[in-house]
Amino acid sequence: MHMLCGMAGTLSKEQRQKRIQDIIARESVSTQGELVERLQAEGIRVTQATVSRDINELRLVRLPVGKGRHRYALAQTAGHVGAQEELARLFQNFVHDIDRGENMLVIRTADGHATGVALVLDRVRRDDIIGTLAGEDTIFVVARTTADAENIMEEFHALMLG
Repeated sequence: MHMLCGMAGTLSKEQRQKRIQDIIARESVSTQGELVERLQAEGIRVTQATVSRDINELRLVRLPVGKGRHRYALAQTAGHVGAQEELARLFQNFVHDIDRGENMLVIRTADGHATGVALVLDRVRRDDIIGTLAGEDTIFVVARTTADAENIMEEFHALMLG
């Protein structure tokens, strides 16, 4: 379906992409279908194929929000994807152990590497992590909930193993 500017319910590509950015900034949207629904609820006629192209052009990323769920977000400056790849590299090279108590995780690293790992972890900007605190070889990670901590621990173990 080809859309023309000026028709009721249609926007220019730039206007539509701005609306997509506004929607994902204020709402948790996990699928292209949900994004199509949100746009249509605002009276914007759009197909899933168009939204798919917009997502690629806007370089949106899907961030984990716990329990196997994800949400779309704008890539951070320096790139969320870059930070995620860097985090995986650091976990494989420098993280020795991960333990959990309720909603807190303790990550043990090689001497002198905890602050570097924590810095990259902070750059990922996850909704399920409230904050981190790092020393020489230990990082405390405070998860939002105990369930989030369980999911994060599984994810971090997978990062360690590559």
